[in-house]
Amino acid sequence: MASALTDKLSRLVKDLRGQGRITESNVTDMLREVRMALLEADVALPVVRDFIARVKDKAMGQEVLGSLQPGQVLVSIVNRELAATMGEGVSDINLAAQPPAVILMAGLQGAGKTTTTAKLAKHLIEKRKKKVLTVSGDVYRPAAIEQLKTVTAQAGAEWFPSTPDQKPVDIGRAALDYAKKHFFDVLLVDTAGRLAIDEALMLEIKNLHAALNPVETLFVVDAMQGQDAVNTAKAFKEALPLTGIILTKTDGDSRGGAALSVRQITGAPIKFAGTSEKLDGLEVFDAERHAGRILGMGDIVALVEQVTAGVDIEAAKKLAEKVKSGGGFDLNDFLAQIQQMKQMGGLSSLMDKLPAAMAAKAGQVDMDKAEKDIKRKEGIIHSMTPLERRKPELIKATRKRRIAAGAGVHVQEVNRMLKEFEQMQEMMKKMKGGGMMKMMKRLGGMKGMPKMPF
Repeated sequence: MASALTDKLSRLVKDLRGQGRITESNVTDMLREVRMALLEADVALPVVRDFIARVKDKAMGQEVLGSLQPGQVLVSIVNRELAATMGEGVSDINLAAQPPAVILMAGLQGAGKTTTTAKLAKHLIEKRKKKVLTVSGDVYRPAAIEQLKTVTAQAGAEWFPSTPDQKPVDIGRAALDYAKKHFFDVLLVDTAGRLAIDEALMLEIKNLHAALNPVETLFVVDAMQGQDAVNTAKAFKEALPLTGIILTKTDGDSRGGAALSVRQITGAPIKFAGTSEKLDGLEVFDAERHAGRILGMGDIVALVEQVTAGVDIEAAKKLAEKVKSGGGFDLNDFLAQIQQMKQMGGLSSLMDKLPAAMAAKAGQVDMDKAEKDIKRKEGIIHSMTPLERRKPELIKATRKRRIAAGAGVHVQEVNRMLKEFEQMQEMMKKMKGGGMMKMMKRLGGMKGMPKMPF
């Protein structure tokens, strides 16, 4: 959806350049293109009609202000209305309740409820400093309970045991009682999903909702479902008083369709978006920023947040002090910089948040190849002895052959990596402790890797 809508709007901006007024004719042309892009993205037809009507109403007859051209005004109007369709700004999760605050996770099987439950637990622990307990009420899907146990441990939360022979309501009540006695701030309840909506599922989750009285009832929906997401949303809205939506798999090609549909159909705000399969791949949903991504404007704020979160400030300070005091930059330090890049989510994750024009330019570099190149460098350094990492000057022909064999690469690859290390070493000498961001910028400019926007 993002690329289709961006391409269409970009062409319109060029066509409209130089006109002093938005006319009914050029608005009609633009809306036709926008309508096609939205329908191709599988946005629900009623949502498309309402969106187009609002844009047309606000665009007709507007004077072009200042130096803005008509095309830019139209894009601005579409951007504002996209954000309005998905909700205004940010809607944070509500924890204003007597602890423990119960959060009920609802949705169809395959939407990613269990993983999202763990992601939300991690978010609440790290961002809100809460003590979190999770429990699974999914007594039907094989290994669902064990899956939640595993991902909960990875997220750093505590898991409450349940078994397939128990009733979901009994599980929920027991978990709530445990959470109260052990002073948990939040109880996350993962519920059973189905491959399709049925009365038994809805009755079960309604009973669970009545027993637990959750402060938040979150509807987890796959962003790539498109039109199917609307039908599911309607059914859950009728069964439960939904308070929020979590979009999963927004990193897929058709992102945007479900985001535009489910908000309007349910009336519930989108609170989070899953951006990757990793447990830290959950971000607070910002309608304006998401609209910017759909229109190809990128999300520089999210990019900065991702980079900042991935940087180990203490490690950066230590390295700066080491270089400043003449300690030198060795292969251990070089490896640490490579690993910092991985902690930021990798190159492809960073590129996804760039404006379309910049991303297209960066896209000229093969991202898969660049990611593999980073892993290859890691493997080469891991094949070295601690002494070789501290004193790279010791690495001569015989050692290179041994290192190459250990890493499963050719000697030329070892030579290339050492040459890049020497370039970095020279930069570090000139920088004299210039900081992590400068180092990452230099790392991004190496051969075979795109220049990073730091």
